[in-house]
Amino acid sequence: MYQKLLVETDPRGVAHVTINRPEVSNAFNDELMTELAVAFRALGEDAAVRVVVLTGAGRNFCAGGDIAWMKGNLAASRAERIAGSQLVADMLWAVNDCPKPVIARVNGAAFGGGAGLACAADVTVAAQSAKFALSEVRIGLIPANIAPFVVRRIGEANARRFGLSGLVFTAAEAASVGLVHNLAADDALDAAVEAEIAHFLQAAPEAIAQTKALLAYVAHHEDEAIKAYTPTALADAWETECGREGIATFLEKRPPSWRP
Repeated sequence: MYQKLLVETDPRGVAHVTINRPEVSNAFNDELMTELAVAFRALGEDAAVRVVVLTGAGRNFCAGGDIAWMKGNLAASRAERIAGSQLVADMLWAVNDCPKPVIARVNGAAFGGGAGLACAADVTVAAQSAKFALSEVRIGLIPANIAPFVVRRIGEANARRFGLSGLVFTAAEAASVGLVHNLAADDALDAAVEAEIAHFLQAAPEAIAQTKALLAYVAHHEDEAIKAYTPTALADAWETECGREGIATFLEKRPPSWRP
């Protein structure tokens, strides 16, 4: 189905999405960005999928836009450039809006849009040797489409430091500002990812999706709107199938159906 991605789902419902362009450090082109958006929307709608892990094939996570894509933009019309930029935005928002927990497994360089992907995920696990950069200014551009996710993850002050300089920073520095949640030795990266997966598999899939929607609402609305929203949201949760089962199994001291 995909030309630039590998997508596999294991019996637990853990989907592994691998950007498969190692020859160009998994850099973006139109086809890859379109496939990522399609894949994340499809996985979000797949009831069998409980967690999504996003990574890159080979030595790097994602190096941002590839050279051929950039050359194409130089020759493009303004309308074509806007359309290309929209592909970047659609890809990032598809990752962000996926109702399943998304784990970014950062195995190497995550530059430009690659850093944006790491920030659009819910949890970022990185190898100690991984490198990050908001590199756009070093080629005369701006981190426009990744900015909402970067600022949300590391705050404006840190986004200014890295975004205005384009400097390359280590995974340890990324962890210190909150871009990376779990920093692992290179040979323990998969074990660290598995530890994150295990946490999510303890939780009800429907409740996870509702909680992602809740947190997004709270982050982007004023207090008065939040005050009106949250009581109804909790009442709705009590009326879901997983809410009824979860409370019943809690009271009866037995595991719910979604727990391994």
